[in-house]
Amino acid sequence: MAKKSTAEAQLMLGNQLCFAVYSTAHAFNRVYKPLLDRLGLTYPQYLVMLVLWERDGLAVKEIGERLFLDSGTLTPLLKRLEVAHLIRRTRSSEDERQVLIALTAQGQALKEKARTLPAAILSASGCSIAELSSLRKDLVELRDQLNAAAGE
Repeated sequence: MAKKSTAEAQLMLGNQLCFAVYSTAHAFNRVYKPLLDRLGLTYPQYLVMLVLWERDGLAVKEIGERLFLDSGTLTPLLKRLEVAHLIRRTRSSEDERQVLIALTAQGQALKEKARTLPAAILSASGCSIAELSSLRKDLVELRDQLNAAAGE
């Protein structure tokens, strides 16, 4: 078989960084799913909870900015978390247009159950904390660079 040209090699699926990131995200989701099922959360809901465990009482807009999600995507997630009694949505008394999100006691208590997840992910990765930290740093830099190139 003839050797592929550089131009052809650049278009091979296995050589695509975007596919490596995409397929890795799917692998993460497969590892997270059974862990999050025990908490009664989907992965996007878990991300919302992480934001609120870090800083409670945020406006929907602030949560969306942290997660790179628009309100059309975020609102249904928040409604499901409210139905599950994990958060409370209220209108801001200072600005009626703003919806504030606060953890309920049940939502706050779920944080304790979630404490085992980082160790489980670390174990599943087969990496050291330093390796994952370095990879996370590199990915955040790449994300920020790509967002800047896209004008975001």
